[in-house]
Formats: sequence, C-alpha cells, structure tokens
Amino acid sequence: MENNVSTAENQYAEIEGNKIAYRVFGEGTPILFYNRFRGILDTWDPLFLGPIAEKHKVILFDYPGIGDSSGELPMDMNEVAAVGVKLLDQLGIDKFIVAGWSYGGQVAQASMFQNKERVIKGIFIGTNPPGQNDVPFDKAFFEKALMPTNNLEDEYTLFFEPTSENSKEAAKASHERIAKRLDSAKIPSTKEVFQRYFAGAGRLKEDALNYRGQYKTLDIPVLVISGDHDISYAVENWFPLLRQAPTMQHIILNDAGHGPQHQQPELMAGYINLFLAKN
Repeated sequence: MENNVSTAENQYAEIEGNKIAYRVFGEGTPILFYNRFRGILDTWDPLFLGPIAEKHKVILFDYPGIGDSSGELPMDMNEVAAVGVKLLDQLGIDKFIVAGWSYGGQVAQASMFQNKERVIKGIFIGTNPPGQNDVPFDKAFFEKALMPTNNLEDEYTLFFEPTSENSKEAAKASHERIAKRLDSAKIPSTKEVFQRYFAGAGRLKEDALNYRGQYKTLDIPVLVISGDHDISYAVENWFPLLRQAPTMQHIILNDAGHGPQHQQPELMAGYINLFLAKN
C-alpha cells in the first residue's frame, strides 16, 4: 500500500452501481475523511494529511458524481455518509475514526451518529453542528464560493482571514502545495451540483433524526477545530452545544477562517494526533 499522500494512486470501488474513486495511505487505525463543498481527493493540503498518515491509515474518497467518481451526489447527507461506510465495508474495515471538513464535517457527524457502534472518535473541521444554528453564512461566502472557478484571491476570503497578512501568506503556501497535484477541472462547478450540496445541508438543518440532541448522551470522543472568523460555518454556532456535549473538545485558531488545518497544517495535525493517541 502507498504510504505517501502526494503519490498515492486512485483506486475504485463499485458502490450501488457507481464507480467510487478513493485513496488509502499510511498505517494504523483507519480515518475516513469526508470532503468539503466542492472538495475532491486533491483539495486537502498534503502537509496536513502527511503527519496524520504517519500514525494512521487515511482513507479519502470522492462523493458520487464528484471528482473521479461516477453517479450523482445524493441530496441527503445521510446517504453521502453511507457511501463512505460502504467503502470501508469493501475494504474490510470495521472500527474507524471519522473526520470531515466543512460540508464534509456535517456528513462526518451524520456518519458518526449512524454508526455509533463502529466509530472510535470524530474530528470535525470548519463546520457546524446539525440542526438550527443562529449565525448564518456571510454573504461573502456566496459571492466567492459559487463562482465556476476560484483563484488564490478567492481562497483568501473563503478559507483564510483576508485581513491578516500571516493568514494570506499561509494561504499562498497551502495553495501552492495543493496545486502540485490538483486538476482543477475536476472540481464541481455547475449550479445543478451546487444545489445538490445545498439540499443535503438543508436536510441536516432540519435534523429529523435529532443528531444534535444525541450529543448529550454520546460516548464517542469528539474534536472540533474552527477558525475564529469562519464566514460559512461560524465558530459561535458551537457554543450553545458545548456544555451539552460532554465528550466534545473545541480548538479555535486565531486570525483564521474556514480552513484552519490549511493555515497551520502541521500544528492542527499535531493536535489531531495527540487527541487520537489519548485513551
């Protein structure tokens, strides 16, 4: 098995009639990662994933109809979550750690609540809890995130803190690391696909299965990582839940936006490895 995040090759699994692209690298307890809105296999910063893969087996995959996977993106996050778990089933993996960023952080939460008997720990980055949240998306998100393609200037606003020179320098470095392998033509860019993402997010906001309430009795350790100025999933939306979620820890990165793990990749990977190492 390939152990290098930058050279791991695509593999494919047949799941419910779709060809699902995935990669596996690293050794240790498996971590299943769910991608952000418009995210694909190569939109993760390799400097973030590398230190995690030194201690864990990392599994990345493209959602149906996204990136190198065939089919259509489900309009229910529970169905998206199930695709990842079915991939693990094919790989012969029973117990796993679940992780996700942004939209993928919400899908990862659905995956955790669907599979409590299998999930060891949860890691949710730049995202919000299920159910109703008080602070809405900033209009700047919609101005930038729904453009057919995004450049580095857009990323300053979308994923980082554009008023901080340190954050913008980190954005440029992360952008360059990701660009070494990224084929941007594979990033979804149509309104039709965007609406499928939004439909899934809308259903999780309804929270018909009361995932939010289940945090009160959850016994799975959870780590939440946020930037202090996330224009899409505001950090403040976690605060009402913290005292009602006894297994949750929350790390907030200062002068950071939606992608704290790309602004400080090695630091955030270090926090995650420490969290995962603790019994």
